[in-house]
Amino acid sequence: MKGFIKLYLDSYRGLSNATWMLTIIMLINRSGAMVIPFLGVYMMQVLNFSITDTGTVLSCFGFGAVAGSILGGWLTDKAGHFKVQLITLFLSVPVFFILPVLKTPLSLSIGVFILSLITETFRPANSVSIASYARPENLTKAFSLNRMAMNLGFSIGPALGGFLASISYNWLFYGNSISVALAGLIFLFYFWSRTNNTSSGNQTDESVADTSPVISPWKDYTFLIFSLLCSIYCICFFQFLSTLPLFYREVHHLNEWNIGLILAFSGLVVFSLEMLLIHIAQRKMSPAHAIILGTLLCGLAFMLLIFKGGYFLLYSGMFILCISEILAIPFMASVSLKRASKQKQGAYMGINALCFSIAHILSPFLGTRVVNSFGYSTLWLAIGVVTIITSIGFWQIMKKM
Repeated sequence: MKGFIKLYLDSYRGLSNATWMLTIIMLINRSGAMVIPFLGVYMMQVLNFSITDTGTVLSCFGFGAVAGSILGGWLTDKAGHFKVQLITLFLSVPVFFILPVLKTPLSLSIGVFILSLITETFRPANSVSIASYARPENLTKAFSLNRMAMNLGFSIGPALGGFLASISYNWLFYGNSISVALAGLIFLFYFWSRTNNTSSGNQTDESVADTSPVISPWKDYTFLIFSLLCSIYCICFFQFLSTLPLFYREVHHLNEWNIGLILAFSGLVVFSLEMLLIHIAQRKMSPAHAIILGTLLCGLAFMLLIFKGGYFLLYSGMFILCISEILAIPFMASVSLKRASKQKQGAYMGINALCFSIAHILSPFLGTRVVNSFGYSTLWLAIGVVTIITSIGFWQIMKKM
């Protein structure tokens, strides 16, 4: 028991104060993440959108995210990670207040596009900021700590969101706005005077970047193939945010509160296990092995849903999906950053964010249409097959990296 406790505590050691502060800010920001998990249910239950209109609006979130990822990578290399993070945090506040008055598929699509454009511009700057305050040997840990905060916030947000939605969906948008504003204020006061705020985030130790080619990521074809595979994984994984809540509602007849509890459970699993599992994975396996195992577990998690079962099945599938996320996503980020030269960190992390953004487009668009034409079981089976093929792709391409 003492050995386990020591191992658990060791997984948190070696991280800078600034890294911890970025984590706290992320926790506050994500604790208000109530809108996106319930957006599909909101459109179908409150606005009476069809499932295809719902998928289209959710895909517009992805289109904005694609633009934001590219813009964020470019701005981070030009203006610096501090300015990009600060501006995007405060710009998103009024957008959340506007969304509740948008009642048609077209107007809500535009509003969601603008929101995701702003929020995803934040992502590459945040990744470079994490790297700039982390020691090279702790880079994956730093990304994991930040993600742990995201997931703890994601456990708080949907649980609170499910409660607020039962009163009024408008409170989802207002709560999100307040949390982002608070995160922005704390970020401003803590990082305003730090010395590398004005940099583009390229002060990461040279051992992280100097072994990498000084080229544009758009000409690094091995990296682009790796990124494509990351995006395919994310398309499968992000059914978690689009079709999975609809599956809970339509097939298992769960209400908003119970959907929120399952999503909250996922955040708690990642919060409690991510740092420990990353600490063990760094010692026991290569990044390639961790990503491949995570990809296969993603397929397994969704394929479990084909079988009949109650809460135990739903929570078991969510638990496996959380382990998949823990193993795959932090290593995808650290592999991307280590591939970059110091001058191109923002651009490389922009493409890393682009993987997620493309998935935000294609995941709801493809998922809802497969469900509409063939049913949920076909979608879960297809995800299982795709993740097996993607794992083979990772195995091949990462041998070259």
